[in-house]
Amino acid sequence: MRIIRGKFGRRRFDVPANITARPTTDFARENIFNVLENIVDFEGKDALDLFAGTGAVSFEFLSRECRSVTAVERAPTQQRFIQKVADELGTDNFTLVRGDALRFIANCPRRFDIVFADPPYDMKGFGEIPSKILSSRLVGPGSIVIVEHSRSYDFSALPGFSEHRVYGSVNFSIFRIESEDSGIDENIAVG
Repeated sequence: MRIIRGKFGRRRFDVPANITARPTTDFARENIFNVLENIVDFEGKDALDLFAGTGAVSFEFLSRECRSVTAVERAPTQQRFIQKVADELGTDNFTLVRGDALRFIANCPRRFDIVFADPPYDMKGFGEIPSKILSSRLVGPGSIVIVEHSRSYDFSALPGFSEHRVYGSVNFSIFRIESEDSGIDENIAVG
């Protein structure tokens, strides 16, 4: 696993062979982060990585100076790897939640500026996950939600849908929660 850019950029970590997660490819991860860099300034933002897998997305957020990063992962093998990498990086603004991402979505009272979700493509109820996130307390005005999915899903009818990106076989749907006051997304530069 390679961290692509930022203060930890080009650092590499050997992923154990027994990890069952399907990590986002370097190509797709690099491209979606290029898109996100044009939408949001990561510095000072609180990011959430649901279904964290190897933690690659979490470490991209950390490398780009997010104020805090929370990763949620259920599988013990992946948890151990994520914690090992976090320890090696020596970060103090990273939290690993060892548990079920769907339960976290339903019960977490905290709001995040950026939410990234990469559920297993074959997960039962996959198509309901974006709605659950968008209607949860995880997001509020100005939040950005990114859902990684296969091409068999179309989330463009959901509230806050902004754009759909495709990189090889990897699809991303991006949602932007508008400001309650103005109806305009606070992260869009006007000029």
